[in-house]
Amino acid sequence: MGAEDKIKAAAEKVAGKAKEAVGNVTGNDKLVAEGKADQAKGGIRNTAEDVKDAFKK
Repeated sequence: MGAEDKIKAAAEKVAGKAKEAVGNVTGNDKLVAEGKADQAKGGIRNTAEDVKDAFKK
């Protein structure tokens, strides 16, 4: 997994966590859901890159 991809995945997770936290504080369920979705996307991106790396070896 390239460093750039790792950074993008981590940033997506952090942004999702922030959205979720703001949604929880403001009572905005839509924002909470978007935050959780962003976190999931970041996790999926990490997993996909890990699979790519496994096949490169």
